[in-house]
Amino acid sequence: MSIGEAVPHESAALHVTGQALYTDDLVRSTKDVLHAWPVQAPHAHARITSLDPAPAYDVEGVVRVLTKDDVPGVNDAGTKHDEPLFPDEVMFYGHAVCWVLGETLEAARLGAAAVRVEYDPLPSLITVREAIAAESFQGARPKVARGDPEAGLAKSAHVFEGETEMAGQEHFYLETHASLALVDEGGQVFIQSSTQHPTETQEIVAHVLGLRSHEVTVQCLRMGGGFGGKEMQPHGFAAVAALGARLTGRPVRLRLNRTQDLTMTGKRHGFHATWKVGFDDDGHLLALEATLTSDGGWSLDLSEPVLSRALCHIENAYWIPDLRAHGRVAQTHKTSQTAFRGFGGPQGMLVIEDILGRCAPLLGYDAAELRHRNLYAAGQATPYGQVVRHPERLDRAWQQVLTEAEFVQRSKEIADFNASQPRVKRGLAITPVKFGISFNLTAFNQAGALVHVYKDGSVLVNHGGTEMGQGLHTKMLQVAATTLGLPEEKVRLAPTRTDKVPNTSATAASSGADLNGAAVKDACEQILARIAGVEGTTWEERVRAAYMQRIQLSAAGFYKTEGLHWDAATMSGEPFKYFAFGVAAAEVELDGSTGAYDVRRVDIVHDVGDSLSPLVDLGQIEGGFVQGAGWLTLEDLRWDESDGPDRGRLLTQAASTYKLPSLGEMPAVFNVSLLQDATETGAVYGSKAVGEPPLMLAFSVREAIRQAVAAFGPAGVSVELASPATPEAVFWAIESVRTVTHALA
Repeated sequence: MSIGEAVPHESAALHVTGQALYTDDLVRSTKDVLHAWPVQAPHAHARITSLDPAPAYDVEGVVRVLTKDDVPGVNDAGTKHDEPLFPDEVMFYGHAVCWVLGETLEAARLGAAAVRVEYDPLPSLITVREAIAAESFQGARPKVARGDPEAGLAKSAHVFEGETEMAGQEHFYLETHASLALVDEGGQVFIQSSTQHPTETQEIVAHVLGLRSHEVTVQCLRMGGGFGGKEMQPHGFAAVAALGARLTGRPVRLRLNRTQDLTMTGKRHGFHATWKVGFDDDGHLLALEATLTSDGGWSLDLSEPVLSRALCHIENAYWIPDLRAHGRVAQTHKTSQTAFRGFGGPQGMLVIEDILGRCAPLLGYDAAELRHRNLYAAGQATPYGQVVRHPERLDRAWQQVLTEAEFVQRSKEIADFNASQPRVKRGLAITPVKFGISFNLTAFNQAGALVHVYKDGSVLVNHGGTEMGQGLHTKMLQVAATTLGLPEEKVRLAPTRTDKVPNTSATAASSGADLNGAAVKDACEQILARIAGVEGTTWEERVRAAYMQRIQLSAAGFYKTEGLHWDAATMSGEPFKYFAFGVAAAEVELDGSTGAYDVRRVDIVHDVGDSLSPLVDLGQIEGGFVQGAGWLTLEDLRWDESDGPDRGRLLTQAASTYKLPSLGEMPAVFNVSLLQDATETGAVYGSKAVGEPPLMLAFSVREAIRQAVAAFGPAGVSVELASPATPEAVFWAIESVRTVTHALA
């Protein structure tokens, strides 16, 4: 197994045979486990006037009811100290006010139903528009600015303004949130957790329990999906399980069922944007003024950095000389929205893509041409001051997609098809992606690893990243094997634990392979340097000889990304190590009588540098694209916005009411290529991150739908498209352009 080889996922066989273990599977081998169940509030906003746990103890099998009075440390599960673990004030429908521990899950459930809670309902804000009207905001209000947008707009030959609104998205990972906590004979708290951020889970549990970090150990064996939803949100659940274990002396298992997971955990942030944009007569972007408002839900969670990344990606891949973008986080009475693949980047980028899609026909330009003539060129910098290196790769990818997708020829064929088909129309669109790689907060761009070489020559690798199906462990095995010059079977990877590699960053921001791979490589290189002069015909002989010479055969590796700097106050600097580029072309066919559509073909060229693991990267590109298409076209989160007793209740609480992409939504033809000759200097083995950037390639699907809708109207019609562009929304968009046709007639 070496870098660049197309190898299968290291746990692929375990996944498909059902032998892969996840957090909740470990309950089977743990004795005397108690089960946790939440008492959820039936109000979006209310004050708790009384809470009586006594009736729960009349239920057979109930062992303990956990309330705020049981917390020995800080009653808060957030890093901002704005998320009470046991609240006095309910802030969203389904908020857990206390937890019941039972000998069985059924006993805990019945005990929770018996707890008597009285509430004083309070007014609630459910939509971001309601929050804007009420001026309900939280956290910082950042601004990205360059040049003079007022002057840029004044000299623009064409000025347009409008609004763009986009919904959130449910992570819907296969494995729901789960924790298993126990306390050993020395008082050490050990937690198995489905978490993308074991160190932060450790820290939150410690401060809830009034302990120090070295008294808490968190392990993540693997996750059944995360997508950002397990970066911040697992901490409170782990803390509840740990608190129960400390109080009862027994292991405590907390696993949310699907409905609980949907109603209690955060989503991708929905956004509302207002904008004003200017173009010259040649279709060049001159100026953009925008205000982005994210729906943060009830607490801050990661809303501030999500908003920052949205602002840093509002121009996507396009040069805009004069730009100002304001940001603010709305506080609503919904779950606290959180990280989701792309981390605000998709929402910011959707604003400019929506602008270009709507303005192209008004300018008299083909949308593909308008996009291409505004792409970044050499020497140009982002609005926050970072020079875009290698923009020629973006153009290379663009030209490759045009060629491989036969874009020009198919565009003509589609025009002929649309002219002959009154009820069915097709659309073909091409869109770019430029996505910054690194955490916006510079301190997070560090990683550690621990590599052991045993006397028989076998190797054990520990690193700080977590595996959620994305193939990070596979890449780390390849990095270690390549660096040491060993075959795959000589290297094994241990589960991620805070007592092996401390102070880790979250496995997020697409930086898992960059950071941890470099740390693993560093540890391996330290060992190789120590044994460089040791003689031996084989690796095993050299290792044995090194041991006999008392040479240390283990090493702690470390890596920090160099060259980063960021001023959060001025929103300026160089926050990213590099930019990942990609281009996608998508073709759809649309039924004018229903709004239903099929994705007929997708062609993608994506820049992953020198791929560490091509099969893994191809899987990430395909999966990210489909997840992005789901967000933009299918996944329609709905809350009860009425003034009735269920106001604020999530209406899409299951797969039966929340539409997820399935095989039926996959493109019939799906061509994915990796951009060649794209070595990224300074990254581990010349590779680039691939987790998040492909999600934004799905803009091409939304824009293809826009093109198909426009084909039902007169030439030059501008189509406003909802997000998500569900068949219902598409139908009404078609009706809108048909109205234009009738008005002209």
